[in-house]
Amino acid sequence: MSVVRPFALAIALCLAALAMAGCGEEETAEEPRLRGAAPGQPTRTVVAALGDSITAGSPAWDPDPGARRPIGEAVDPESQYEYWAQLRLRGTRFRNCGVPGERTDEIAQRLERCAKGADVLLIQGGINDIAQMREVASAAGDLRGMVKRGKSLGLRVALVEVLPWNNGYPAAAAPIRELNRLIRGIGREENAPVLPWYRRLEDPGAPGRMKPEWTADGDHPSVEGYRRLADVVRLP
Repeated sequence: MSVVRPFALAIALCLAALAMAGCGEEETAEEPRLRGAAPGQPTRTVVAALGDSITAGSPAWDPDPGARRPIGEAVDPESQYEYWAQLRLRGTRFRNCGVPGERTDEIAQRLERCAKGADVLLIQGGINDIAQMREVASAAGDLRGMVKRGKSLGLRVALVEVLPWNNGYPAAAAPIRELNRLIRGIGREENAPVLPWYRRLEDPGAPGRMKPEWTADGDHPSVEGYRRLADVVRLP
């Protein structure tokens, strides 16, 4: 397998997705369906979910209505880990601040807007840095900076692992493993829990890749994949 073609394809996909993306920070029109609390029951905890297309819910969801429109009949609010986590974690509301195609340095620029009024910040990112051949150490530095900034704002902060990337395999496998190693180190050093998303979707029979039923397109989780990610969401 060529090591160039998956990266070139991924970059093209990322740029196309970014061109379609909006702010990624609007309250979703499906919020009443997402809310785990009963009608009239106050929400106790607001979770700001900050990240790229994995946070947005690609390929079947985007928090921005304008970016969602081209999805057409395939649109599905269940294509978000936030949907499932909010149902499971009673008294929480997840604010979807995902923008497809963004690197960690770009995600960091939206942190304060996304986190305004929130109690918890859940940070996801890094795969687009790898797709665009950015040094994983730079991505890790951005993630650490976001953790520190979130804590300085008085938020409880958690990180997640980068997912396996089927369409980037095998070239992206080693950088993903290295970035996840650095993310776990950030978690230890900054006292921020790291959610084990990589292991949650990795195919035991095909290391370095998501199991076919857990990915929609080789880049993003399927609805079942997002549900599995939500199952291990624990708030700090």
